[in-house]
Amino acid sequence: MKKITLILFILISVSSQAQKTENIIIITTDGFRWQEVFKGVDPAIANDKKFNQGDSTYIYKKYADSNPVASRQKLMPFFWSEIASKGQVYGNRELGSKVDVSNPYWFSYPGYSEIMTGNVDLQVNSNGYKPNPNSNVLEFLNKQSKLKGKIAAFGAWDAFDRILNEERSGFPVISAFDKVGGNKPTPAQNLLNEMRDNSFKPFHEDECLDVFTHYQAMDELKNKKPKVLYIAYGETDEWAHHGDYRSYLDAANQVDKWIKEIWDFVQNDPQYKNKTSLFITVDHGRGDKTKTQWTDHGADVAGASEIWFAAMGPEIAPKGEIKIESQFYQKQFAQTIAKILGYTFATNHPVAEEIKEVFEK
Repeated sequence: MKKITLILFILISVSSQAQKTENIIIITTDGFRWQEVFKGVDPAIANDKKFNQGDSTYIYKKYADSNPVASRQKLMPFFWSEIASKGQVYGNRELGSKVDVSNPYWFSYPGYSEIMTGNVDLQVNSNGYKPNPNSNVLEFLNKQSKLKGKIAAFGAWDAFDRILNEERSGFPVISAFDKVGGNKPTPAQNLLNEMRDNSFKPFHEDECLDVFTHYQAMDELKNKKPKVLYIAYGETDEWAHHGDYRSYLDAANQVDKWIKEIWDFVQNDPQYKNKTSLFITVDHGRGDKTKTQWTDHGADVAGASEIWFAAMGPEIAPKGEIKIESQFYQKQFAQTIAKILGYTFATNHPVAEEIKEVFEK
């Protein structure tokens, strides 16, 4: 009887440790500062007429609070209600939780390359860099038998075709004003293409508005059911560069709403429900030491290497906001993403180890 009980205990233990995540959705919101994620509205910026678009009343009414915790909840309600309670959130440096980029450049192409390749290639030193010679984790996952042909990426910025090296990687990368649906778009895809092409283009041809990237990705999620989906929003960075703090906050708040829409769909779909993880992060930070540098980033901007990330899903214990001393790096994200799905990312260049703490119960 004791042997039977022991065997049952072992079987239950093994079962509880079995791989549960079958799908992952990776989300980035370009250049969104950890300061707003963890502290909400920055009064020094909101009160500055150079940055508040003449509407500090709107900013304070919609997002601000004398309590930073309340302010961040107003700015990102889903993030702080759902993800923080059921997942893990890293990067509140005031609590000792530090996350940084490893590359020395502190801008977008090198940051996204580091996220996806798990490696720092010093030659990747320009936003105009050629198609990435480094293999990425999505490309690796697309070679796995259970995932092949079930990977897709959508990015507002036209550089993602090069960052993910679409031609070599073998999965679709829809970036900026690329058409969705190929030669046989559905009526919904036709409408998305037409609306995007005829839209207001504040960022010219380099980047479309996030709303189009989002609905293209949602169309893919609902109808193609990818097992690995990457969505890269860009307006948080664009409005920051424009010095428009109100629009920057609105863009972040909208991304939070979209993450909720994605999660609500996932948790109501049989393929995805309780089998899907989210991984959310950014490509770089922004200035803060000198408040006027919040609009900028790069190696000459103090604080622009400081980032954050969050994760939620079956493999991830509900630790909430991490409040212990720790230091993690952007180059660890690729292997962490692979491990969440039960794989070990290996390629012809070094890959940093996963963030083991994400998996510790």
